[in-house]
Amino acid sequence: MAERHLEIEQKYDAAAGFVLPDLDGLPGVASVGEPEVHELHATYFDTPGLRLAAARITLRRRRGGTDAGWHLKLPAGPDGKQEVRAPLGRPLIVPALLAGLVAAHTRGTELSPVATLQTRRTVVRLLDADGEVLAEVADDLVTGQGGDAEPERWREIEVELGSGAPELLKSTGKRLRKAGAKKAKSSSKLGRLLGTVPAEAAARRTAARSRITAATSNGKAPSITIGEVVLAYLAEQADAVIRFDPDARMGEDDAVHRMRVAVRRTRSTLRCYRPVLDDVRTAQLGPELRWLAQALGEVRDLEVLRMRFQGAPAFLLDDLESQEKAAYRRLNAGLKEQRYFTLLDDLDRLVADPPFSAAAEKKARKELPGFVTRAWERMAKDYASIKTSGDPDTARHETRKAAKRARYAAELAVPVLGAAAKRVVGDAKRIQGVLGDHQDSVIAMQHLDAAGKSARTTEEAFALGVLYGNEQCEAEKAKNLLSTTWSRTLGPSF
Repeated sequence: MAERHLEIEQKYDAAAGFVLPDLDGLPGVASVGEPEVHELHATYFDTPGLRLAAARITLRRRRGGTDAGWHLKLPAGPDGKQEVRAPLGRPLIVPALLAGLVAAHTRGTELSPVATLQTRRTVVRLLDADGEVLAEVADDLVTGQGGDAEPERWREIEVELGSGAPELLKSTGKRLRKAGAKKAKSSSKLGRLLGTVPAEAAARRTAARSRITAATSNGKAPSITIGEVVLAYLAEQADAVIRFDPDARMGEDDAVHRMRVAVRRTRSTLRCYRPVLDDVRTAQLGPELRWLAQALGEVRDLEVLRMRFQGAPAFLLDDLESQEKAAYRRLNAGLKEQRYFTLLDDLDRLVADPPFSAAAEKKARKELPGFVTRAWERMAKDYASIKTSGDPDTARHETRKAAKRARYAAELAVPVLGAAAKRVVGDAKRIQGVLGDHQDSVIAMQHLDAAGKSARTTEEAFALGVLYGNEQCEAEKAKNLLSTTWSRTLGPSF
């Protein structure tokens, strides 16, 4: 069974003769515990190309100390890492759960030992008046070896926050630096041992976004091409898919939804900005992105229903929970498929070698208003069809999808078009929100109607009927609100 927690720490390099300073008197610290010494042996695992190290991820099996076992550390902010732990198990067999959480990076490539570290660790704990651990200060003497290289030896100090406030991390670091320690050059022991590992795909995604940020902040937006803006947006979405992948696999709150939104934004961009891209080279991405969105959507729809039906009869909630667990199993199975890894590779190539058409060289400031306006007009056409459609619920659903596309088309344009594009984003988002509320009620009513056939007592049937009536009211409210919301939108004005 895996454990996980957020690790917040800072590291410092220290010379061989460094003396740990007196740590009494730090904010909130009532006492300092007696030093404890541990002998640690860690084996680090990665792909032959060090893909995990390139993504600032560490995976190790460590013996000794109070937390022996497998440790996976995923980046979580400048000083934070999300750590997932598993029991020691077998020395060379990475636990399946941990291997799955990094699969978006390894993509089927085998994980094997790449380095070993021997650490003599001296730990002192900073305690509050009740004896609770506010932080731990670890003085490490490290011997590390990567591959066939000669062993390296160094000393470093780690300060890991426990229940203390972030200010304690800062004040402890200040005292260590005053005693002669220096801010560590690497955020991990493995990083120090292996040196800088090129993260080519991630670097390209970052560079694509940075170019737009720098140009707009320096007043050089007129020089940006529409191809560059499209590329930056696509790079941002590719990053998001990989970033939310581990949390989606673990069922963390909102992770599936956010990963799904990134997929949808990518699909929408390929569709709305099709003239900027080479259809031949992007054709295979559409169906694959749709497949992934559907796998994520199955889970997300059940999550939404579960949240809507709080207080419903137990049999309904139990059934929803069972369906949701099954959907998660199917999602996790899909995220292990080569099909998914191939899609991630294709997204990397999309950013590395953008499939631009000749139109991509045109100036963004001149071309973007037309793209955003056309996306809005398609939404307006779908909205108008609601009144004439023989199936207005389907027409509303299509309008909702068109509103998302208009929103994403305008989002992409914000760095260049500024407030005018932001206003379109806000208008489209409001339309999407109202139609989303209606669609959620429609799906809920369909589910309640099906569940009613399984009601075992009149009480259960009555409770389901009450819920159904509530959803009918919510659907009508959304329909009535739609026309008001639409009348308050101005549409594009560039």
